[in-house]
Amino acid sequence: MTIRNWIKFFLMSLLIGGGVTAISSLFIRWDFFQPYLVAGEFGEFIAALAWMVLLGFTMSVIAQAGYFAYLTLHQVGVNIFRTLTLWNWVQMLLILVVLIDLIIFRFAPGAETAKDWLFYIGLLLVLVFGAVATAVQKVKMTGKKHILIPSVFFMIVITSLEWIIALMGRQDNINTYVALLLFPLVAVNAYQLLMLPKYNAKSEEDRKNLEERRKARKLLKIKQ
Repeated sequence: MTIRNWIKFFLMSLLIGGGVTAISSLFIRWDFFQPYLVAGEFGEFIAALAWMVLLGFTMSVIAQAGYFAYLTLHQVGVNIFRTLTLWNWVQMLLILVVLIDLIIFRFAPGAETAKDWLFYIGLLLVLVFGAVATAVQKVKMTGKKHILIPSVFFMIVITSLEWIIALMGRQDNINTYVALLLFPLVAVNAYQLLMLPKYNAKSEEDRKNLEERRKARKLLKIKQ
């Protein structure tokens, strides 16, 4: 990828992270924003919303680091297990392990009531259905069925590792951030998975155009 296209990719991911966090925070943390609006403190409201955008930017950067780490991991996995089929089976096993870990070691310690369990199961469904929907769309875009499992693996396993920042917390209002941080991670990771090939293709096109311009300039100098 060229530097120009990488910057576009980075900034768009950043905007998605910030925008999704800001919008979701208005629903998830309405109790935080409402007093400012009731009191007419619109400056404080905007400052609070800006803080949420900044939080989204941070999660976007974490998601981008996680994605490029996964690209390396995927290649290493294929090299170690020799075939993509075997590596896919390993990824399926890891997906199952991560989901069990989320339920037993992350959700269970903080779930004291049925309402808590509904909350956590709802977030788990967001993660799983978001992963499956993104993976299915990836297959449709590429026409390659074998990338279904790697896509689900990335969306569930890598997103869960990025989400661990919130899941390991035990503060009184930690559930708010557990929910709030999931949405930008899913959104940014879905965008990266679906859109990176387009940026790569655009980079390849830009390199070809640049090479053609260089040849044209050389030809012009020869004629002169």
